[in-house]
Amino acid sequence: MGYPMAAHLVKSGHDVALWSNTASKANQLANDGNATACATPKEVAERSDFIFYCVGNTQMARAITLGANGLVEGVRRDAVIADCSTIAPAASKEIGAAFAKKNAYFLDAPCTGSKPGAENATLTFMIGGDQQAFEKTKPFFDVMGKVFYFCGAAGQGLQAKLTQNLILANIMQAFAEGMVLATKGGVPPQLMLDILNNSAAKSGLISYKAPFIFDGNFTTNFAAKWMAKDVGLALETGKSMNVPLPATALTEQMLLATIAKGWGEEDFCGTIRVLEEWAGVEVRK
Repeated sequence: MGYPMAAHLVKSGHDVALWSNTASKANQLANDGNATACATPKEVAERSDFIFYCVGNTQMARAITLGANGLVEGVRRDAVIADCSTIAPAASKEIGAAFAKKNAYFLDAPCTGSKPGAENATLTFMIGGDQQAFEKTKPFFDVMGKVFYFCGAAGQGLQAKLTQNLILANIMQAFAEGMVLATKGGVPPQLMLDILNNSAAKSGLISYKAPFIFDGNFTTNFAAKWMAKDVGLALETGKSMNVPLPATALTEQMLLATIAKGWGEEDFCGTIRVLEEWAGVEVRK
């Protein structure tokens, strides 16, 4: 998702400093517009007043911010750093505190919309941190997304994002179970989907994902491994607040089973294949 997000900033005419763990991506994007490929995150920070990054997990976020040649080593005074990743809220607060010591502002700003949203600049952002820093940064957010929710203090954007993905993952698990049951019972998948779409069980997620499942197309929009990571973070957060999440615990196990089958890099709607294998039926056209 980070590549198309950065591409929108480059194409909008801003002077952009770029870094990627895959240097060729930054070099390619730099050649497409008014942008400079940098050797390290530190160099990006030295050149920038507003910094956005999107990485896969908490460990990666720590590495590019607090690690050797990380952003914090070169950050300018009063700069705004926005983490568009989905990481552990507690770790995000620690990273933010490190930037505060350098008189810079840090926003947790996870986004949703998957790959299509990033490519079409229609992402939804959930933001936590200093509201004035967000308002100052919003013109750049506008280049990458369409809907913005300021959720409150540091960590609240991540809390909202983890809640959203928890619900998405559980909806997908419920759909998988129901469709396998209906198909094995003799109800055609398309008929069952039409029934769902004209009932209180209608879901935007299901309406979008079902055609891919029916076609056996599990091309990645949001990988199962990343959904498993987010669901795991939600469970950790729930445990820290003594909030039981029993259905989510089962959904995590099904995602882990999907990864164990070798399907972790494919879209998370592919979790249905585990149930299909167990039940001896495929939910296809």
